[in-house]
Amino acid sequence: MTQPQGYTRTAIGLHWIIAFLIIAAFALGLVMTDIPGFTMMKLKYYSWHKWLGVTVFFLAIVRVAWRLMFTPPPLDASISRLQQVAAHGLHMLLYVLIFAVPLSGYFYSLSAGFPIVYLGIIPIPSLIGPHPELADSLKEVHVVLVYTMAALVGLHVLAALKHHIIDRDTTLTRMLPFLNKRS
Repeated sequence: MTQPQGYTRTAIGLHWIIAFLIIAAFALGLVMTDIPGFTMMKLKYYSWHKWLGVTVFFLAIVRVAWRLMFTPPPLDASISRLQQVAAHGLHMLLYVLIFAVPLSGYFYSLSAGFPIVYLGIIPIPSLIGPHPELADSLKEVHVVLVYTMAALVGLHVLAALKHHIIDRDTTLTRMLPFLNKRS
């Protein structure tokens, strides 16, 4: 069996859908936490934010399952061993955070006494009850994880652009095949 040259369409689709949803959840998180007081709009935004988190979590499960079934293509041969190790480490951290961020939000919400009802229809099982004494700590964990993810996503994007613009290798074109002029 030959090694794939690019990611499968499913892997590419999951990557970009999850990326878009994470960006939307991040932006919504910034907007909703800036709204003063306790308004209906703020409650609506919190619900949407939670729904995005639940969606990301379940799509991440699908993405990991897909990755286990389909070996990702090897990195460009011109990439140094150090850069390959760094890329692998960054990807693993991002995978961990794709799960940790929604889970930390889930536990924060439950500890604050707010159950999660996905799309306003499907109650997500509550693994813990209200624990107001933990809510502030869990909120802080969620915020730290979110900003850590944002920083790592920024590094991921910068690395991809560096490989495309400066190194002129195939790193970015594997996830954005339309950029490959040879295709």
